[in-house]
Amino acid sequence: MPTRAEILRFIKESRGRVGKREIARAFGIRGDQRSVLRELLADMAASGEIGSRRRRASDRRGGLPRVTVIEITVTDTDSQVYARPVDWRREDPPPRIVLGAGRPGLPAPGPGDRLLARLTRREDDLYEAQIMRMVGRAPREVIGVYRQSGDQGRLVPTDRRLRNEFRIAAGDRGGAQVGDLIVAEVLEGRRLGPREARVRERVGNADAPGAYSLIAIHNHEIPTRFGAEALEEAKAATPPTLGAREDLRELALITIDPAEARDHDDAVWARPDPARSGGWEIIVAIADVAHYVRPGGALDRESLERGNSVYFPDRVVPMLPEALSADLCSLKKNEERACIAVRIHLDAEGNNVGHAFMRGLMKVRENLTYEAAQAAHDFHDTAAAPGEDESLDEGLAHLYGAYDSLRRARERRAPLDLDLPERRIRLGAGGEIVAIETQPRLDSHRLIEEYMIAANVCAAESLESARAPFVYRVHDRPAPEKVEALRDFLATLNYRLAKGQVLQSRHFNGILERAASTPHAHVVNEIVLRTQTQAMYSVDNVGHFGLSLRRYTHFTSPIRRYADLLVHRALISALGLREGGPGKGRLPPHAADQRAADRLANIAADISATERRAIAAEREALDRYTAAFMADKVGAEFDGRISGVARIGIFVSLSEIGADGLVAMSSLGDDYYEHDPTRHALVGRHHGHSFRLGDPIAVRLVEATPLTGGLRFEPINEAHRPTNELSSRRPGPPRRRRRSR
Repeated sequence: MPTRAEILRFIKESRGRVGKREIARAFGIRGDQRSVLRELLADMAASGEIGSRRRRASDRRGGLPRVTVIEITVTDTDSQVYARPVDWRREDPPPRIVLGAGRPGLPAPGPGDRLLARLTRREDDLYEAQIMRMVGRAPREVIGVYRQSGDQGRLVPTDRRLRNEFRIAAGDRGGAQVGDLIVAEVLEGRRLGPREARVRERVGNADAPGAYSLIAIHNHEIPTRFGAEALEEAKAATPPTLGAREDLRELALITIDPAEARDHDDAVWARPDPARSGGWEIIVAIADVAHYVRPGGALDRESLERGNSVYFPDRVVPMLPEALSADLCSLKKNEERACIAVRIHLDAEGNNVGHAFMRGLMKVRENLTYEAAQAAHDFHDTAAAPGEDESLDEGLAHLYGAYDSLRRARERRAPLDLDLPERRIRLGAGGEIVAIETQPRLDSHRLIEEYMIAANVCAAESLESARAPFVYRVHDRPAPEKVEALRDFLATLNYRLAKGQVLQSRHFNGILERAASTPHAHVVNEIVLRTQTQAMYSVDNVGHFGLSLRRYTHFTSPIRRYADLLVHRALISALGLREGGPGKGRLPPHAADQRAADRLANIAADISATERRAIAAEREALDRYTAAFMADKVGAEFDGRISGVARIGIFVSLSEIGADGLVAMSSLGDDYYEHDPTRHALVGRHHGHSFRLGDPIAVRLVEATPLTGGLRFEPINEAHRPTNELSSRRPGPPRRRRRSR
């Protein structure tokens, strides 16, 4: 179970509404644990640490509960400290809270600090707060833009959650100039007024494209520097000799990666199986990171702290130092590399009829991009004469032949088949944003995906057979309440999702296929995606719902995922894979005691958290790059679709580049709009007009803020043709526009 502090931290860091369901999902709480969580949250609500239904009812009546958590917002020039309630759900401004006396010994609070306080109502919109205890301090380090206000320096935070500026004394500016992006240390002190900070690092110009990734890195506290001991370990690493490894150097192994790939950690090879008519023999070879990163070493500790590499449009924050990630562990053309490989035998229908793992020495024949591999294959299929490299043509033909078998097996398995385009930022030589593109989906992408899935399944099966503890990659079934919400929404489109039976991914696929050629295709894909749980790492196997697999793990990317390194070590230990003679290079067997099992479970939770951190940082940077790309287009008009509906307004995704922004409720028109969560719509009470998820809409860009990644739109008159079928009320006379409740 999470601690109270962990729950409060999760609530503080979450941008949307947080309830018991979100907390349970974030911390992997299932079954009987839910009742324990319910009691814990009830106790926290009773103590005023978090909100409760009773407190929200008090809010709706216009008042605040007697005991609640408040956040310091501003300190006035007359040394008066003001705060706001943390659990304020209404759209109208919250009452003012002025800080009164606090408990002796508590440090003076500053902007961003959270306090448990007892409130006394003084006027209709004014409360006085007595501090009971500190709940959470503002961050000790902030990143923002340096500004000058008179003779005082100011730091304007880039984090939208920090509403206040920080004061920087003349001696603490560190040479910062107006417009610089800076990292500052928040200074401790008991004085009232704006919190003080000291410049620790000048990152560069805040308008430079590279700043957007740096902001995300800092906001999510992603480690970027390796310690001296880890760097020394990486520098001292040497490639192994053949020894007892399998010699795979004569195989024409090929890597297929994105054009911007910084490393190559997997290679593939295939040929018709000589022992099986219509069958295939394939090899998936993966860089042997476990040879270089040994348990308990400095490299191991730091790679676990990172959990995974993080990828941005202009840089990568690697899990391993470049001496390994970009050199010894990268499968470069014509370079001998240590690997762990799996040889898989497939029948004509793509079924795995046997596999074996080995530790080998390999040499890649060619490093191809997805586009180059697809073009070479297409040419080989259609040209009268072979290409320039006949052996490469043949190798690709075999890879695609085996892929056809794997694809047939996939179709029988019927994994979740979502069609959601992926945005990619294309940068120029100087780091400027050239374009925002939709990533094409080629057969070469699907080929590598199927080979990697096959290898991952083999790893899970081998470790289960050996009864070795290891970390699964799991994806639980959707929560029943989310499935019911999806059914309600699909019913508004006259789609029916199977009920009264065990829900499988193929049931979702049936809906997706029906919607594929309709205007609702994108929104149906989005809602089906939102219905799913989040994949994670766990020592308990619940299967992988999305891939429709009973057992699954991650084996194929140990350069960039610590989970895969754990699986490599488990295979080496459980299968006795050797690299230098009998007994040499074999890791100690996994301990079977409870302490070792608990440690593996804790690691699984940690790397699940670092994965979520990386996803959030990458998405945040993408939003900032997108806002920067749109900054000179303010006033321009765009076609889009409604991608989200909330009480504050609607979110719109632009059709051409996929950028998302908000249309505030106040911009929607002369009506009172009510939020219908079942139908994902805002419905006008008086005119019956509605804004529904998936509806086309034309908008004008009003504001683009690169530092926060925000876009704001307004609808173009008459561009949105309202639908009336969602309104159950009869149209009434026009009234003054009001905001939604």
